[in-house]
Amino acid sequence: MGNTIKTALLLAGLTGLMLVVGEVLAGTAGLTIAFILALIMNGVSYWFSDKITLAMTGARPVTPEEAPELYAIVRDVASKAGLPMPKVYVVPSGSPNAFATGRDPSHAAVAVTGGIMDILNRDQLEGVLAHEMAHIRNRDTLIATVAATIAGAITYLARMGQLAYIFGGYGYGNQRERGGGLTGLSALLMMFLAPIAALLIQLAISRSREYGADASGARITGDPLALADALESLERGIAFRPMNNVPAVTAPLFIMNPLSPGVLQRLFSDHPPTADRVRRLRAMAYQQIR
Repeated sequence: MGNTIKTALLLAGLTGLMLVVGEVLAGTAGLTIAFILALIMNGVSYWFSDKITLAMTGARPVTPEEAPELYAIVRDVASKAGLPMPKVYVVPSGSPNAFATGRDPSHAAVAVTGGIMDILNRDQLEGVLAHEMAHIRNRDTLIATVAATIAGAITYLARMGQLAYIFGGYGYGNQRERGGGLTGLSALLMMFLAPIAALLIQLAISRSREYGADASGARITGDPLALADALESLERGIAFRPMNNVPAVTAPLFIMNPLSPGVLQRLFSDHPPTADRVRRLRAMAYQQIR
């Protein structure tokens, strides 16, 4: 199954899960509320995803005079990818990383941290930016933002349901007095399992898109090894200096997970294993020289 079809099915699964959560927690009224909320959240994420993401990460715009080398690389990679020149931002952080955002190539932005420019050479940075350009060209930036928004809404609904259950709202108090029942048990299970299911679907979307962006980025530059080397350097740099001041919901947007690699991060990773990504890129390079 192609990545595009898989991603569409996963997004449909997220939306469907949100509607089920609303229906289980509050019946027809909950289903209606969930549907309206999904429409609103998708609209907001579509039109304002770039501004929201950039604000959440603390990125600031830079001019060609402030970052001439960075601008030159972005312009060169955009030309190779056949894309308009995106807006360029820098995140004031010593942790090495990068991400792209925006609803389409005409409204896109790329952002790099100060730390990434300190540890990567030009070819490696070009490989990273080509990876981000691939996300823009494939509309992954919009997909990731919509997925994060819906997953967040599901978690919000589940938490509201938990509070309602605790304080006897939505009829749960009467159900408990009558000894519970299938509806009450289903709602209780949904409150705790829905956020986990939403997270797993969001992670599946993120992981599937990263492999595609690695391959597309390597084809844009024609140098898979530069991106492979960059990923290894980024993994070491982030382990030494993680960027734990950014919200967890933004982590899937970065080329590498910017947060400390704790136990939960290893169990529920929103990025494929770096070793696997590097192996695929080195295999691409081998195919090129055969």
